[in-house]
Amino acid sequence: MVGGIVGGMGDGERWLVAEDERGGATVVPVGEDGRPAGHVRREPDVVAAVRNHPEVTRWVWRSTADVYPRLLAAAASVQRCYDIEAAENLLLGHEGRHGEPRSAAAAHARLHRRPVPPDPPPRAAEPGSQDSLFEPSPAAHLPLEALLEVYADQLRRHDATAHPGRMRLLTAAESAGMLVAAEMNHAGLPWRADVHKDVLRELLGERYGGSGEPRRLAELADEISAAFGHRVRPDLPAEVIKAFARAGIRIKSTRKWELEEIDHPAVKPLLQYKTLYRIWTAHGWSWLQDWVRDGRFRPEYTPGGTVSGRWTTNGGGALQIPKVIRRAVVADPGWRLVVADADQMEPRVLAAISRDRGLMDVAGSEEDLYTRLSDRAFAGDREHAKLALLGAVYGQTSGDGLKNLAALRRRFPLAVAYVDDAAKAGEEGRLVRTWLGRTSPPAVGAGDDDGEAGIPQDQPLPERTSPEGEFTPGYASSDARARGRFTRNFVVQGSAADWALLLLAALRRATAGMRAELVFFQHDEVIVHCPEEEAAAVVAAVREAGELAGRIAFGETPVRFPFTVAVVECYADAK
Repeated sequence: MVGGIVGGMGDGERWLVAEDERGGATVVPVGEDGRPAGHVRREPDVVAAVRNHPEVTRWVWRSTADVYPRLLAAAASVQRCYDIEAAENLLLGHEGRHGEPRSAAAAHARLHRRPVPPDPPPRAAEPGSQDSLFEPSPAAHLPLEALLEVYADQLRRHDATAHPGRMRLLTAAESAGMLVAAEMNHAGLPWRADVHKDVLRELLGERYGGSGEPRRLAELADEISAAFGHRVRPDLPAEVIKAFARAGIRIKSTRKWELEEIDHPAVKPLLQYKTLYRIWTAHGWSWLQDWVRDGRFRPEYTPGGTVSGRWTTNGGGALQIPKVIRRAVVADPGWRLVVADADQMEPRVLAAISRDRGLMDVAGSEEDLYTRLSDRAFAGDREHAKLALLGAVYGQTSGDGLKNLAALRRRFPLAVAYVDDAAKAGEEGRLVRTWLGRTSPPAVGAGDDDGEAGIPQDQPLPERTSPEGEFTPGYASSDARARGRFTRNFVVQGSAADWALLLLAALRRATAGMRAELVFFQHDEVIVHCPEEEAAAVVAAVREAGELAGRIAFGETPVRFPFTVAVVECYADAK
């Protein structure tokens, strides 16, 4: 089943394709060791190569982001792939070499101890046109022999890891995610420009000529200035802080939570201004003109855009669409949006990776996890149970958080010890890994996660596997606590990102025979656009994919991965 979803490294017919500078393609079947297993063949281009070899179940190529959009533009698709540059990025991270060039050309240079070329700069998204999606990036192409060397070396490096099966699964899942991302970019999220314009007029009023603010923002700016008794630019935080200081009120920032604690007539219009200003600048008329074309929004998803494995987008702000703007996300006539949210995903992942049998039992139902947790350890107080569990994951270990954590530790010692061990590893400058093997960066920096690894499918359920890693010299001890909070979260959030990749791969496979199309994904939410008559089947596919992804990622555990699913015509109606 694993091979059918993400394509492990030893199943199906596998061919490697290399492109030359002129666009020609050379293809060859390869064996499980990465060596040629047949005759080399030449094709006019990569599209012809795929079309002329329908028997191939998995293509090995340099970069899905370069190759697959061109295939999709030519109405050609593939079942599975192995993305060499995505694999190189994962392997470098696993080896504690985050940040080193990840291109195939760089990997080949390292093999031969030659100067390593830097990665080409990422191609900038081009608002207003999707043509750039189907053009190869200016990356260095490698001849077939060199690409074969890199691929064979990567297979050897997978085998040299502590848990080769998990690392191979992670690479296969990341490669599958690259396919899904390209297909979502190609399909686009349905977007009604007329509805979007109506929403903007309703919220912001008329547009003034030139670069002036729309009417409602100008009115609020006047209200704010009147409340202070002098002219204030509300879009300049320093000016707002200075205005409050003149009124005898000291604030450190203009963040919402700090403003809400102030008793001043400028606060209410200022909060309204901040909300509307954000919509105007992030999703206003200019955004609509730049990013929506032919009724679709294509933000260019980037799998593994963060160190934790979470996705990002190359422009358009797709992962931060305000709910009011979601009113413009409307299914085509006769179609529906199946909007699926994973329920309490990260606590369930913690249960699975920590092997804490008490927490696995709590997470072994589709019922609300925090309610079940509160019944076990917090006298029915759901809010305290939620704060305790999230505090353990995110590092709230002082005040009430410390008291809640103590109660959690008594009932679920392995779960709390798991994240505590990850935090200690981070504080000591060691690497930690997600359950499948994605690895935290060795240096302190802005990040959002931590990591560990999974278990082979044919092994009994272990009591526990600890986050592991090597000591990283040169770690700044003054940042130790911040690093510990980072690694504490990384092991959970990164493992959740690994699970999400397998979910997408399973859902892609389940809907392959339908007209349904995956059109949106962020962290724990996925949207499928489908004909109305396929909606029930898609709902069932989502639920089955979540459970299957859990089994493949974490083995046979009691933990369930349920979804809240809505079938709607408009995205805003889903919540």
